[in-house]
Amino acid sequence: MAEWAVELSGVSKTYHTGGPIKVPALRGVHLRIAPGEFLTIAGPSGSGKTTLLNIIGGLDRADTGEVWVAGQNLQLLSSGELARLRLQRIGFVFQAYNLLPVLTALENAEFTLLLQGVPARERRKRVEKLFSEIGLTGLEDRRPVELSGGQQQRVAVARAMVTDPALILADEPTANLDSATALSLLDVMERLNRAHTTTFVFSSHDPQVMERAHRMIRLRDGQIASDESREGNVRA
Repeated sequence: MAEWAVELSGVSKTYHTGGPIKVPALRGVHLRIAPGEFLTIAGPSGSGKTTLLNIIGGLDRADTGEVWVAGQNLQLLSSGELARLRLQRIGFVFQAYNLLPVLTALENAEFTLLLQGVPARERRKRVEKLFSEIGLTGLEDRRPVELSGGQQQRVAVARAMVTDPALILADEPTANLDSATALSLLDVMERLNRAHTTTFVFSSHDPQVMERAHRMIRLRDGQIASDESREGNVRA
């Protein structure tokens, strides 16, 4: 199992909205993602993109099937074990940035390291190195309100990357950005993918994200409708 960054086998998820009403979000999904991939999950609203991302990230549980991430079967982990896996092995980038307004850019970026118990000097060293890589040097002491949307999202990317995770999950990371800023952010994330061989999995409606992906999974009605490489060759 460990040869795959992510492996899903027969994964289904149904939401209960009250009474007899049930909404199937995923239906028997099979998916393998190799280490170091730069992959986008696309599809219309309601196709299951966010549910799939949340299950991969251990934020939600599948009803049936197996979910392996970084060599661990998520279905067998307790809530505490899932929290530790997320803290140590998975980085998250959200549409709304999710930065803490009272903290500086550097403090936001080092927050996960703080939770891990990493000493202050080491935290700063790691964050400053990443800030240099992604063009945030000189902005360490600014608070989110003093940063542009693109700069805030770069801080969020730094926060996700600074722990050297096996996997980055990015849910609509360009949705609040203009086209030029979105392209610049994608350049940053692709460079990090190549330099650190970190697996990136996006959920996105953005054509720019889909065009940049090295592999694209299209969902329809909770099932994989297509799985294509960047060159358009069907993989599965």
